Amino acid sequence: MNTPANAPAKRRRAVKAAAAVLLSGCLAASLGLNIYQAAVQNRKVSEYIDRQLERQAEEAKRENQYVEDGYQVGGQYEIRSTAHISDAYLSGDASQLSAEDKETLSMAGDVLDQITHSGMSGYEKEEAVYLWMARHIGASSTGAISRPGMTRSAFTPHDVLESRTAVCVGYATTFRLFMNMLGLDCRVVHNEYHSWNLVRLEDGWYHVDVYGDAHGVLYGNFNMTDAVARDGHSWDESALPEAKSLKYTPAVQNGIPVDGVLDVPAALKQALDGSSGALFFQFKSPLTQQDMEMAEFLVRSLEPVLSGMLDERYYCRASWYPGEEDSLVLGLLLESHRVEDQPAGIDAGTPEGQAIIRAVAEAFGVDPAALGGQPLSEAPGPSFTLGGGAAG
Repeated sequence: MNTPANAPAKRRRAVKAAAAVLLSGCLAASLGLNIYQAAVQNRKVSEYIDRQLERQAEEAKRENQYVEDGYQVGGQYEIRSTAHISDAYLSGDASQLSAEDKETLSMAGDVLDQITHSGMSGYEKEEAVYLWMARHIGASSTGAISRPGMTRSAFTPHDVLESRTAVCVGYATTFRLFMNMLGLDCRVVHNEYHSWNLVRLEDGWYHVDVYGDAHGVLYGNFNMTDAVARDGHSWDESALPEAKSLKYTPAVQNGIPVDGVLDVPAALKQALDGSSGALFFQFKSPLTQQDMEMAEFLVRSLEPVLSGMLDERYYCRASWYPGEEDSLVLGLLLESHRVEDQPAGIDAGTPEGQAIIRAVAEAFGVDPAALGGQPLSEAPGPSFTLGGGAAG
């Protein structure tokens, strides 16, 4: 029975019940929304993982399909496997090698004995091989006279080590052979017209183009990241490992510490006195926009000095290189153009060359001047003996 006394209490209970129903409904709705959001998020995460796995599978497939050995660069220089030679070196058993492969193993082993030792790190051994090849292997060229066994351009390690000349494929396959003999993983990277290497050190992969530096500037194409290698090289990046490590790049390993841009000229002159070709300057403090602009003007100001005011003439190429901890390293690649660096030989400017020109001119009744010799009216008397006779 409702009475005036208990009516407020009943109304309060009714309000509480309604509030409880409303609150439970809100909680249920909120819980349903959270469950829905979680389901959507889980689906998105799952889809992202699936896409990543598909991408990795596709990259692995492309890597497996990448043709290295058997590919012909320039349509004629074949990249040939030397795994059997490096395996024989590592195992100490060369009994299954052919006579030519045994010669290759012997020549390569002699080089490693000369330039490496057991106490060196993988990077130090790699650098030693790089420097030896850049300094001792020249450009492959066909002379006027063919020699037995050397009628083709040197593109195999055997011919490279025997002739000390090479085309780019010869550099790349010989460097790979050395690296494999040292227990380092190494690939030959190629496009239609050029080849170089990817080598894996303890922290990752690096590009090495020995051919480029043998005919350019030391360390200019040594241990490059993908970002640096793209300036001058192109390749199928999806088919090969990514090169992004910095520890063993020249910019980090060989960087000269300077306080600021104004300290670069003095450090550069001191380095040039040591005949350095690739110089890298690491700044002790982060570079500002003004520092970057000053560096640009500095490089322009160095050009006339380097090109004519020193004892040597240099061609200078400047680039920013990535350093550790997101820093930038200023790289100056200086190519020397000294006349005395030109290879010596017999030409029209030598007594031997003039004697040959006179002999040819006399035999065929032509004026020596037409062959690059002195005119008949100015030609000296016999001065050089050819084959036991006097060339007049």
